[in-house]
Amino acid sequence: MSSPSVPSPSVPSSLPRRAARLLRTSLFAQVACALVLGIVVGKLWPGFGADLQPLGDGFIRLIKTIISPLVFCVVVVGIAKAGDLKAFGRIGLKALIWFEVASTLALVIGLLAANVVQPGAGMHVDPATLDASAVDEKTGGGELPSTTTFVLEAIPTSFIGAFAENSLLQVLVLACLVGAALLRLGQTRVPQVLPAIEQAQEIIFAIVGFVMRLAPVAVFGAMAVLIGNYGLGVIETYGKLIVLCYVAAALFIVFLALALKAVTGLSLWKFLRYIREEMLLALGTASTESVLPRVMEKLRKAGARDDAVGLVLPTGYSFNLDGASLYLSIGTLFIAQAVGVDLTVGQQITVVLVLMLTSKGMAGIPGSAFLALSATASSLGAIPAGAVALLLGVDRIMDSMRVVTNLLGNCVAVFAVARWEGALDRPQAKRVLDGEPTPTPAEEPKTPVSP
Repeated sequence: MSSPSVPSPSVPSSLPRRAARLLRTSLFAQVACALVLGIVVGKLWPGFGADLQPLGDGFIRLIKTIISPLVFCVVVVGIAKAGDLKAFGRIGLKALIWFEVASTLALVIGLLAANVVQPGAGMHVDPATLDASAVDEKTGGGELPSTTTFVLEAIPTSFIGAFAENSLLQVLVLACLVGAALLRLGQTRVPQVLPAIEQAQEIIFAIVGFVMRLAPVAVFGAMAVLIGNYGLGVIETYGKLIVLCYVAAALFIVFLALALKAVTGLSLWKFLRYIREEMLLALGTASTESVLPRVMEKLRKAGARDDAVGLVLPTGYSFNLDGASLYLSIGTLFIAQAVGVDLTVGQQITVVLVLMLTSKGMAGIPGSAFLALSATASSLGAIPAGAVALLLGVDRIMDSMRVVTNLLGNCVAVFAVARWEGALDRPQAKRVLDGEPTPTPAEEPKTPVSP
């Protein structure tokens, strides 16, 4: 008579083993755990958490070292393979049109939301009690560049200097010139240049893979610093403003989803699932730059042509800050309401017009949001400039909203402009977003390289 079967002792431990394997192989799981752990450490040991700033800063520095050469390679290869410099110019023009419409919509949504909810009403703040010098400390005494300065600074004065200063717009200009030169000379006169740039591009993507292994450490450090410095009490103090900003951002993202569906037939939800690792990393580090290389690679795999990805996404980092636009418009009205200033419709239209200018080129400028808010307050003449200090305590909490909205806005712009220009492989995009297997580079036919 056979003995009754005994459950395998390995069965109860199968779930922990699966969890351990997931944690070992999934960047999303690693970053999620690091984010939670960072919050716990920042809450329990705020002093220690605040000292972990170098973890996040070091990761961002590593990423920044490869952004400029990567953008250069992608754009040059994109122009050379597309074989049409005029098409590249059309992509740039269409991108700028899309950016302006999207950021203006974000500004309008922010103003409407702040008028309806009135997050600063009833605060009765006396501007004289605010420390205006704290804003100067936050901005380092800097100022936003004028339109003329901004345009001039996009023109490089040194080939090497553009890369050394990590100026994306200058790198884009150089990449366009090199790509145009390759088209003019043709592969018969410079047969080795384009393959060399393509190989350099693959090396950079390999470096990205190495650096991304440090992403959980960076997220842990960044979250510990955030909670250690600001705590969770700021959420209670500015709860109404924080909720309003995030709800307005969610509404704007709904508009993005509808626009993406209408223009390309693609699902924003599926795309969000596709880049969930990059999105969580951007949230944890409060930086869209930290994920630029990986997002560029994923957009290319999702059917967007190299020239569209290489031009639209990096340019959007300077021109299409939708999340910042939302925050600036809501923040301006919040400050006005908090100090008891009732802005007229004409003044609010002025807010939109001023922010349409000041919100461009904010990327990379310390305290740029406060510089833009101060410029807006000064142009209105009705809001004391020192009242901008009201947002000092909540600004860092808003980074997550700005990062998500900025990143999604720029990714949607890539798909939309690529579709508009006929540079989007929609069947490929749908396969990738549906999670279907696609040919790897090793399986794709290779173009022979001339000796």
